Amino acid sequence: MTNKPLRVLSIFGTRPEAVKMAPVVHALRKNPAIESMVCVTAQHRQMLDQILTLFNIQPDYDLDLMQPNQSLATLTAGIFTDLDPVLKKIKPDWILVQGDTTTVMVSALLAYYNQIKIGHVEAGLRTFDKWQPFPEEINRRVAGVVADLHFAPTQWSKNNLLKEGVPEWRIAVTGNPVIDALYTIKERPAPQEIDELLMRAGVNTPKKKKLILITAHRRENFGEPLENICTAFKKLADKYHEQICFFYPVHLNPNVQEPVHRLLDGIDNIFLLPPMDYLPLIHLMKHATLVLTDSGGIQEEATALGIPTLVLRNVTERPEGVEAGVLKLVGTDIDLIVNTCTHLLEDQIAYQQMAKAQNPFGDGNAAERIIETLLAYKEPHDA
Repeated sequence: MTNKPLRVLSIFGTRPEAVKMAPVVHALRKNPAIESMVCVTAQHRQMLDQILTLFNIQPDYDLDLMQPNQSLATLTAGIFTDLDPVLKKIKPDWILVQGDTTTVMVSALLAYYNQIKIGHVEAGLRTFDKWQPFPEEINRRVAGVVADLHFAPTQWSKNNLLKEGVPEWRIAVTGNPVIDALYTIKERPAPQEIDELLMRAGVNTPKKKKLILITAHRRENFGEPLENICTAFKKLADKYHEQICFFYPVHLNPNVQEPVHRLLDGIDNIFLLPPMDYLPLIHLMKHATLVLTDSGGIQEEATALGIPTLVLRNVTERPEGVEAGVLKLVGTDIDLIVNTCTHLLEDQIAYQQMAKAQNPFGDGNAAERIIETLLAYKEPHDA
């Protein structure tokens, strides 16, 4: 008599979750000991769909919950009411979630309500400030309270969990599957749109302009902080008008679109772009001299590519990158952003120290470690 396959449901709803869960989903589907299913909340619709296409993932369940300008409360309520019947119908042995979104928080609670085991990918990240990032810091803490297995990307994140009282046998240091995804995507041919952008900006021409890649869209930076960030970019663009071009894929949220276009439209060496698919974004990043970001995943991806990165936040849940020397916190202070960029652009020794720092976030084999840990799981009294 053969053992029944382990029934595993992966749940995600945003583009970053999909990128990081894609290698895990593929590893699950390849394993004959596992029956793998995927449910998407579509918390982000358009950006999620391009990742599903890129990684060839067909969800078994699509809740399609995105609505324009919906509040966190509305989204949370929608996930609770629409996901619960799915869990009751398919009765998975395990639910896997990734990171710190509203989808993660609600899925973790619903797993608990339905007495389903939950595995948390990218567990243990903390800033220890419940307002930064908002609401992600609380989302991941909620998931951490109910998780049965914590797939910590680094020893630092494992230590956070141990300090919170999580038993060591529930934690596995796996690396971050975003590095698995990155290594796969960076080997694919660059899309034509990137070659054309680089030519137009003067990067791949005799001018040999340097490229700075910008992403800034966090909720906690809405308002004055984002205006300060844009003012810093404006000063840098003016200072390095002939030497550097700035590429900024602008998030669709009106709280980002309005100040960014108001402050940066019409500056000829700042290219304001629509949100980019993951494949072109990674190929654009490969050409960057510097990355300035308030994103979480890009901190890891730029680190893996050896690109010095300035973090437009006051705290980061990825201090390993700061300790390794490839990330530097600059917050949203105009002078600090401008002066730090200037230092790195004009001091080659300082630049090379950041560029050659060791990547602490993984080796590209996180998904396999996650599956091995899942299949080996036993409660202590069963061991």
